[in-house]
Amino acid sequence: MTADGLRVVVATADTLKPQMAGPAIRAWQIASALAAEHEVVLVTTSECTLTSADFPVRAASSEHAVRDLEGWCDVMFLQGNVFDEHPSLQRSAKVIIVDLYDPFHLEQLEQTREHDPETRRIIVHNSTAAANRQCLRGDYFVCASERQRDFWLGHLAALGRLNTVTYDADVTVRALIGVVPFGIPDEAPTRTRPALKGVYPGIGVDDSVILWGGGIYNWFDPLTLIRAVAVLARSRPQVRLFFLGMQHPHPQVPEMRMSYAARKLADELGLTGKHVFFNETWVEYNDRANYLLDADIGVSCHLDHLETAFSFRTRMLDYLWAGLPMVATKGDVFADLIDEHTLGITVDAGDVGGLADALARVLDDEGFASSCRANVTALAPAYRWSKVLRPLVEFCRSPHRAPDLADRWVAKRLAVSAASVYRPLSGLRRDVGLVVEHYRAGGAAKLTSKAASRLLFTLRLRKPPPPQP
Repeated sequence: MTADGLRVVVATADTLKPQMAGPAIRAWQIASALAAEHEVVLVTTSECTLTSADFPVRAASSEHAVRDLEGWCDVMFLQGNVFDEHPSLQRSAKVIIVDLYDPFHLEQLEQTREHDPETRRIIVHNSTAAANRQCLRGDYFVCASERQRDFWLGHLAALGRLNTVTYDADVTVRALIGVVPFGIPDEAPTRTRPALKGVYPGIGVDDSVILWGGGIYNWFDPLTLIRAVAVLARSRPQVRLFFLGMQHPHPQVPEMRMSYAARKLADELGLTGKHVFFNETWVEYNDRANYLLDADIGVSCHLDHLETAFSFRTRMLDYLWAGLPMVATKGDVFADLIDEHTLGITVDAGDVGGLADALARVLDDEGFASSCRANVTALAPAYRWSKVLRPLVEFCRSPHRAPDLADRWVAKRLAVSAASVYRPLSGLRRDVGLVVEHYRAGGAAKLTSKAASRLLFTLRLRKPPPPQP
């Protein structure tokens, strides 16, 4: 601990560069807030090109670099798979805060559909194992909504973290897991240049712009939206749908099948370059306000599945920041906010006609759109970073090990669970498991065919090693 506060490491697996996705943005804002009171280092286990006047920012992908940071700090705030990929963190006795705002193991259920069944089972199994290990070790957890908190409380309970020690320390258990949503800047967005209307090829000054404010992932539903725009375009030739980012800033995130399907459908309907536009890159974080302020509606459409129920759509926060009326699919937390505060209109998943009607009302009924914009503006202050980060800031003012992890009897039993529950499948263990599975399912013949197909699959996925520095 320093004279001015704690030594805090904020670690993400996302890229830290001008084109940032949600996890990196969240890590950056958390580092900024904590740096006001503590000595903070923001690190990524991926690519880093950003700098800050308020705290050091750097890449730390090697085990040696991570081990040094663990030795230096008092508190570590971890996102994603950072904890799972570095053994030094798993052995650490430091205070560890785990960010659970992205239930990645639920995403993998949908994202891995194109994989062969065995690979898909391994990926989902290992993602769940990673979530389990984080939940067994964290001293404090944050998630994005009360609905997410209920989900993670069930997860923690199943692993034994809701025990007599944690309950007696705080019967609300908020000392163990708090709600820290994604946020918006405290300052209102300002336009520095025109980004869409009158400057983007095919989008005129007087056109009506529907903005899809982020990437296209497999759990989203751009197809219903594109079909709805095709309906709108018959009577409203000025309607334009703009997908803000097609190429994810993280180099290891490939373009997903839903992205290909969206392009294909727009082409088939004759909409590409006329009514539907795909931004092939990723808009820089500090430039996104110009796109938001050129839009008339912010839209989010998703499929009706488990990921939706526990998601927190970070792109919706940008719509809130920019004062945009919203049209979205029902089923997630933000759809409930839209309905409760009349921020726009929600529709059922897959309802082309209902979505077209909702978009038309926001575009045509200026009185309704104006009231939605006023309601959005009124709600926005509740989601400013300075407000939503308060539980995390408060914890870091007096950080402590989780009471059950500090209790020798309970900690010993949790350590047994951590060593045995849902171990990851990898290397020899994974291969042996697959051999047993294939043999049970179809005998020697199936085992032989599966071994051949797995070899081909591995060769197809194999990538050249990265260049040496």
